[in-house]
Amino acid sequence: MKALRWYGRKDLRIENIPEPKAGKDEVKIKVEWCGICGSDLHEYEAGPIFIPTKTPHPITGDIAPITLGHEFAGTIVEVGANVQGWKVGDRVTPDACFYCGTCDSCRRGDYHLCDNLGFNGLAGDNGGFAEYSVVPAYQLYKLADNVDCQEGALVEPISVGVHALKKARLSMGETVVIIGAGTIGLATLQAAKAAGAANVIVVELADARKDFAKKMGADYVIDPSETDLVTKIKEINNGSLADVAVECVGLETTLKSALDSIRKGGRAVIAGIFSDKGKGIVDWNDLVIGEKELIGTIGYNRDFATSINLIHSGKINAKQYITKRIKLEDAVKEGFEELIKNKDKHVKILVEP
Repeated sequence: MKALRWYGRKDLRIENIPEPKAGKDEVKIKVEWCGICGSDLHEYEAGPIFIPTKTPHPITGDIAPITLGHEFAGTIVEVGANVQGWKVGDRVTPDACFYCGTCDSCRRGDYHLCDNLGFNGLAGDNGGFAEYSVVPAYQLYKLADNVDCQEGALVEPISVGVHALKKARLSMGETVVIIGAGTIGLATLQAAKAAGAANVIVVELADARKDFAKKMGADYVIDPSETDLVTKIKEINNGSLADVAVECVGLETTLKSALDSIRKGGRAVIAGIFSDKGKGIVDWNDLVIGEKELIGTIGYNRDFATSINLIHSGKINAKQYITKRIKLEDAVKEGFEELIKNKDKHVKILVEP
């Protein structure tokens, strides 16, 4: 079968590899669609980051080269001998996480914080940029009848936004500021609207992404290069700052914007991944004196079911995220390179293996 394989930085190859077979606790999926994630792009541009290159991953036993892709959906074509509750023909999307089940986090139910955490298509060599993938049955979520596999491929990034709001303890009627209108920011936007936020304010510089935010239901979109962020939020929110901010960029300047956006006693959730240690821009006394909460979040914890239900109900329109559809053979030039050159013009590029 054809697969997109990571060999090293800027070294992706489409190869013919043996078709995998399901182990006793696994299922084999015919992949219909797979999304290019920011982490896939980081591995292409600057990897290895998560991909094991010297020592096999402790759970999967896999090592580079790796078949990329963890945002995918498809149809079960083979079921392992020990697998129950699943059958050939079920349309599914897998939670991307491999976890040990024995560390302290796993025992607490926080599998996404596993000491040995790995991901399909990064730590595991059965990613979704291939005609078929084999995954553990514990990762599976069934797609609702009215949710197709293109929407199913977006459940993973949508779940990141859903989980961020769970961490924020968002209540109906609160005001939310979202910093950044990439895939995760837009997912957080629609999840906040579905949860009953009174005002959802998106902060974004890029014109194309500002347009995406407006189309996806933002009540207000602020360009911080054109107006003072704090003043504008107070103007929108009857003189008050926001109850919750979600930072989806991963820069110290945007972390500061998130903290500046919230009232005393407010909550700032940080979903962005940072590539540097910062330059001392944040005023930590503002956090202390204002009793503001700073909350980290990474990924999701059984949030796939919620995300599928939100798509099923129409509260999240997943197809709005899709800005391009391509074939596997075009994934490098029309997918990865396109995102490097025109990242701000895209939300999600889907690949059809």
